[in-house]
Amino acid sequence: MKDFKHARFLCLITLMLTASICQIHAQQNSSIKLFRFGEVGNEKPGAIMADGKRIDVSSFGEDYNEKFFSSDGITRLKKWIDTNKARCPEVPVTARTASCVARPSKIVAIGLNYVAHAKEGGTPPPSEPIIFMKASTAMSGPYDNVIIPRNSTKTDYEVELAIVIGKKASYVSEADALNYVAGYTIINDYSEREWQLERPATQWDKGKSADTFAPLGPYLVTPAEIGNPSNLALWLTLNGTKVQEANTSQMIFTVERLISEISKYMTLLPGDVIATGTPSGIGHAQKPPQYLKPGDVVELGIEKLGTQKQTLVSATF
Repeated sequence: MKDFKHARFLCLITLMLTASICQIHAQQNSSIKLFRFGEVGNEKPGAIMADGKRIDVSSFGEDYNEKFFSSDGITRLKKWIDTNKARCPEVPVTARTASCVARPSKIVAIGLNYVAHAKEGGTPPPSEPIIFMKASTAMSGPYDNVIIPRNSTKTDYEVELAIVIGKKASYVSEADALNYVAGYTIINDYSEREWQLERPATQWDKGKSADTFAPLGPYLVTPAEIGNPSNLALWLTLNGTKVQEANTSQMIFTVERLISEISKYMTLLPGDVIATGTPSGIGHAQKPPQYLKPGDVVELGIEKLGTQKQTLVSATF
């Protein structure tokens, strides 16, 4: 009888361990990051698997756009990959990395969302989110050159956490806000400070929307892999010197608050991007100010979201 109970106990332990291993294996298999690749105007969707393999999923037949996100595209893509992974070609390491989502209906950005950043600009921390827009035509790949616009003298950098919206959002509560997130990525909110702050009839959008002023990527990471978006380290270096370093826990307004607040004033569509604000250390606040010039190299990263790298070039048109 004693041996029988011992055997039953061992059998139960074995079944539990097997189930745990299967569960871990399933979770690993379901791990996926979305990216896009290819030359400008001919981008294709790709996926990074749990083992780091980068596969071309263009035969899935959809790009990462509003339609894809609005129809639970990530779940559908995962199921499709389970069946079709073997026939998906690997993406060449030499392929250009494009923005991780196709051009969204809008890029909504937040100003002065870190106390230290507001302080370095001589501005009190805002009592509610400051909302402005970046043109979707500003979006570019995370490693593309950034063009200093014609007549620009004060181009600047800003590392930021970006939220990608997963379903139509209007009048969303903070408690429900994270259910509207498809994933997270990195955006560099490049800005022309003279156009943003010094032009007549000051409008931030003027300095935020030049071509290549919104590098996005390198990939979209799902919320399950990120965990708490309000506890991610972020940094930026200029020519190898670290000039920005913070944590999203220092944001004045959380991801939940931002989604809820923005959705009161406009409808967020699937695939839309929210740039959540930058920490202190921008070039405009240096003494003296340190604006970007041709040949400068900007590198930036966010914990769990990878890195970006851009070289500044002069406009050629």
